[in-house]
Amino acid sequence: MRSINLGLSGLRTPVIAVGCMRINKLSRVEAERFIKSALDMGACFFDHADIYGGGTCEEIFAEAAGMNPALRETVLLQTKCGIRPGVAFDFSKEHILKAVEGSLKRLKTDYIDVLLLHRPDALVEPEEVAEAFAVLHSQGKARHFGVSNQNPGQIRLLQKYLGRPIVANQLQLSITNATCITRGLHVNMLDDTALDRDGGVLDFCRLNDITIQPWSPFQYGFFKGVFLDNGEFPKLNAALAKIAGNYGVSATTIVLAWLLRHPAKFQPVTGTMNVQRLRDCVKAADITITREEWYEILLAAGTTLP
Repeated sequence: MRSINLGLSGLRTPVIAVGCMRINKLSRVEAERFIKSALDMGACFFDHADIYGGGTCEEIFAEAAGMNPALRETVLLQTKCGIRPGVAFDFSKEHILKAVEGSLKRLKTDYIDVLLLHRPDALVEPEEVAEAFAVLHSQGKARHFGVSNQNPGQIRLLQKYLGRPIVANQLQLSITNATCITRGLHVNMLDDTALDRDGGVLDFCRLNDITIQPWSPFQYGFFKGVFLDNGEFPKLNAALAKIAGNYGVSATTIVLAWLLRHPAKFQPVTGTMNVQRLRDCVKAADITITREEWYEILLAAGTTLP
């Protein structure tokens, strides 16, 4: 699969990341088949979080993959920490270190390639985060660090103390949830699309070589459902079907091709546990839709241009 630089990490990663939030819905045999199929497709970057399945998703992945030193060198593992059930968020040094130890044990590995802070913590003390990251890096337990759902100010605050680059920012982003893109088309206008809800996070990440990882690339709203084959989005689905026909692929492929066409060099995170659908996702790495097609899809999703 086509690869990209992950921020300033020095890592070359597949342009499509495989999200493992739902792997606990599979049987052991299904999970083994899914992971093997992903690797056969070149999709070797797996995204986890300690909160997924209460930790069971990491365990199931490692067991189904048959994690061992040889396999570990062929895969890239990303996990997230910071969400505490019954508390909310916890970016304290103590919690970060404890969470990573748990993930390492469940994933049957000695190190995490990329560790992300899972959403913002209103009580974050950046000095503590820096201390935790320094410990993890010096011990070889986490090699690179990133965040999720954070705006430029929050990232700058962390970066002031870290001493190493934030390499990724995982954001909700899809054709129907693309305000970080569409806001830039309505600069200095009075309509709602011009509202800056994220502090200019798209341009900030591009300026600072932080890879944006779109999550829920097929969802609309906040987990309201997928827009594909959804009667609420007839124009969008018609446009996707037409353009998919031009390339002889599925609409699923075109949805991710739309994200990959953006020059910010996104790394979308899939959520499917269906092998065929993952194959359709991976095909997007080999397709470059035209500028005309990109805007056609944007307009079909209901975006207006000035």
